[in-house]
Amino acid sequence: MENRYNRILLKISGEALAGSKGSGFDEATISSICAGVREAHDLGVQIGIVVGGGNFWRGRSSGKMDRMDADKIGMLATVMNALAVKDALRQQGVPAVVMTSAVMPQVAETFTSDKAIAALNEGKVVVFGGGTGNPIFSTDTASALRALEIGADAMLKATMVDGVYDKDPHKYPDAVRYDTLTFTRVLDERLAVMDSTAASLCRDNALPILVFDLGDGSNIARAVRGEKIGTLVCE
Repeated sequence: MENRYNRILLKISGEALAGSKGSGFDEATISSICAGVREAHDLGVQIGIVVGGGNFWRGRSSGKMDRMDADKIGMLATVMNALAVKDALRQQGVPAVVMTSAVMPQVAETFTSDKAIAALNEGKVVVFGGGTGNPIFSTDTASALRALEIGADAMLKATMVDGVYDKDPHKYPDAVRYDTLTFTRVLDERLAVMDSTAASLCRDNALPILVFDLGDGSNIARAVRGEKIGTLVCE
């Protein structure tokens, strides 16, 4: 079976890396997620990854702290997560490199689209840390931006639910899951897919997004092969 996508941008939330611990790193969970990435990598797909930082820090919950400083702390949290994911991938035999939006040469390479694409073409998984490098913008927006900069065929958003619902399925047993959605509907109905900036960026650049459950790491490979999982958002 041919892959549906040849180059993807995978968005992983920081909370996912914490597993049942709720914060920080859960090594077993990270290893399981990276096993799923390895399975997709073994199919020959090129993979970029953006990680959030919510397992360490959430700027919007930082009380009286200045928003700019709070967001910068969040960006640093994503760099820590990127390093952890890179290490876990390498332990599983997957070549990986971290690229950051801010210059920190002792920690990782500084991102440019040319360097990232070259690394992808060499078979490396590229893990992006630091968000967009700017406060205010979310890691959802960073994911959309990096996906476009590396020429990804699609953005895969791995979540803790198996797609997009009309309401929170954890609270409402009658919640209905969508198989497909348009970005316009996501924006008009304010569905919980991603923030509006990221959704608009994807809509305006015809970048499809697949939202799926990361509870089973093999879903990454299933998505790459084009199997019917999750919710596909496209215009």
